[in-house]
Amino acid sequence: MSKFYYGLITAVSILCFNLSVYAQQITGYVHDADGKPLENATVRLEGSSNGTKTASDGKFELPLPTAKAKLSIRAIGYLSIQETIEKSTYQSGTIFTLAKDNRNLDEVVVSGTLKAVSKLESPIPVEVYSAKFFRANPAPTIFESLQNINGVRPQINCSICNTGDIHINGLEGPYTMVLIDGMPIVSGLSTVYGLNGIPQALIERVEIVKGPASTLYGSEAVGGLINVITKAPSNAPKFSLEAFGTTWQEYNLDLGGKFNIGSAQSLLGVNYFNYSNPIDKNKDNFTDVTLQDRLSIFNKWNFARKDNKTFSIAGRYVYEDRWGGEMQWNKKYRGGEDVYAESIYTKRWEVMGIYDLPGSENFSLSVSANGHNQNSYYGNTPYMADQRIFFGQLTWNKTLKNHDLLTGLAYRYTYYDDNTPATPTSSHTHLPGLFVQDEITLHQQHKLLVGARYDYNSIHGSIVSPRVNYKWNSQDKSQVLRVGIGNGYRVANVFTEDHAALTGARDVVFKEDLKPETSWNANINYVKKFYSDNGSVFAIDASTFYTYFNNKIIPDYETNVNQIIYANLDGYAISKGVSVNLDWAHHSGLKAMIGGTLMDVYSEENGERTWQMLTEKFMGTWTIGYNIRPLGLSIDYTGNVIGPMRLPVLTTEDYTDPRPDKSKLFSIQNIQLTKHFKNGFEVFGGVKNLLNWTPTKGLPFLISRAHDPFEKIEDSKLPPFDPNYVYGPNQGIRGFLGVRYNLF
Repeated sequence: MSKFYYGLITAVSILCFNLSVYAQQITGYVHDADGKPLENATVRLEGSSNGTKTASDGKFELPLPTAKAKLSIRAIGYLSIQETIEKSTYQSGTIFTLAKDNRNLDEVVVSGTLKAVSKLESPIPVEVYSAKFFRANPAPTIFESLQNINGVRPQINCSICNTGDIHINGLEGPYTMVLIDGMPIVSGLSTVYGLNGIPQALIERVEIVKGPASTLYGSEAVGGLINVITKAPSNAPKFSLEAFGTTWQEYNLDLGGKFNIGSAQSLLGVNYFNYSNPIDKNKDNFTDVTLQDRLSIFNKWNFARKDNKTFSIAGRYVYEDRWGGEMQWNKKYRGGEDVYAESIYTKRWEVMGIYDLPGSENFSLSVSANGHNQNSYYGNTPYMADQRIFFGQLTWNKTLKNHDLLTGLAYRYTYYDDNTPATPTSSHTHLPGLFVQDEITLHQQHKLLVGARYDYNSIHGSIVSPRVNYKWNSQDKSQVLRVGIGNGYRVANVFTEDHAALTGARDVVFKEDLKPETSWNANINYVKKFYSDNGSVFAIDASTFYTYFNNKIIPDYETNVNQIIYANLDGYAISKGVSVNLDWAHHSGLKAMIGGTLMDVYSEENGERTWQMLTEKFMGTWTIGYNIRPLGLSIDYTGNVIGPMRLPVLTTEDYTDPRPDKSKLFSIQNIQLTKHFKNGFEVFGGVKNLLNWTPTKGLPFLISRAHDPFEKIEDSKLPPFDPNYVYGPNQGIRGFLGVRYNLF
């Protein structure tokens, strides 16, 4: 009996204690950052068994403690918070706001498998960067915006006209396919200019796949792909404006808006960029930054259908006039031999559309067409080129038990013509293809994807590209492991891809007819997500990659300084490395994304290993932000650090190039303050390139023979004129100020 009475007394004591501590009920509400109620959020008092879920209006009820207690609130897809509350100060009906967890594994991606799936479920690792990410360092082009993404580096290829390409994991731009809304419309002649003029205000997100995607996308996707996803008219603001200028007198304007005509919704965007202020800070009589005048117009239509299937068409037009050269140049000197400049007129149009066929089966037709005209002079050397591409693809998606089948027929026609000796007549290339993939769900934690593509190139014949991918995730989905292996191929077009073949005074030499490159790639990706009780989320995303190339085409700048020699490598090339991204976010408004990539990219021929030109051994990036909510103020600190690269020097028996053959480590860093107003208006400003770094620092000169670009001085001891010794942006520190407005 004594045990019975002892237990009874203990239970009564505990009950009395709880009744005294939790004397009454409290109510509160849980909302997201937009003020919308969150249903099924978990609310509990730490150290006790008292907990509940929020209702559809975000409301919750809990006993109110007489002493201080910690209130913990969690919801899937949001950063958790902890608040200290007590009876004397708590106000019933308090609204608690949860910030969105931008590291959510469940966000939708389309680039890995050609269909919309959650990032968690995709067997292909896909990195997603929202428009908000790019606003941390506003830039007039996507090309410049990519500089803060780990493993991705915009490479400047000419110190005069500032054209460039995008490197992914050390592989040059021609190995990267660029898509807009899944359409492969940026390629060939437009590789250099295709990322300019996409209105930033209309970008929903950018998806990046590192590694071969040739199975689904064909040639040019050997190194990876960048898919620019534009906003759907239904999700876009009614009107948007973003305008900013810099102390270098660069001016950028983005306008966007949507409207309805009957059941159709339309999204319209206009981008205008102007830089007309020649600057020569390094005193070589050449412009440090290319002068540009660019206009881009984008229009997208979505049509409502009774069966709720997709019907969307879009178009874009870009006109650009850019030049760089000697400071005294103007258009009367264009194409002459008196004053040197590189002047490029670009006209480009694009049309694309997606239509889901009616019926019970999931058939979808995608089509695109584009035309690109380039009227340019590199000094007195004309380069007149015209390219037109048509692309069509019919896909069928079918789910059968644990199999998710996707198959498709594709056709691509490319017309190309220029005035170079390499193109005596216009080129017509036909590329029909067939692809199939099967995503097999072996278990709720295991998936296997197998796929293959067959293409018939009208010039090079049959090409087959297989791939296999495996994905595992933990039961709580906080861990994901992906393993993939795939084959790729690429057909090179030197004059559209390699700017060095046009600029300067070097002769272009082909030792042989260039064969298509082939590659095998293997990669492993691991993602782990951690939640802490203090309201923070931490995620690690680590990858290792290995690519083996046959028939790789590497321009030879060193055998003869007066030539660029092109040939297929008589050996092999390797690109390998490891990449890590660390994401951290806290409900207080502090967040950080820090990444680093170590890589080794080289070729081996006749037993000799050669480090690839203009490829760094390591790189790092960071984006650190803090949102001071009571003040409506946010601070963003972004930057990158790029390791040394091998550079194309011009040393001969008669001349020793004083410029080093290897660059030094450099870093571009930026800071920005943004003031947010309640009416959708924002004012932002800051400083770009805080360290005032340029590639000319510590160098006697950047452009070889800048004093004699037409080589009129006869002296065998002088090197050739060459502007290709450049590896980073030649633009120093500058301030910027802008405004942004969105009306929903």
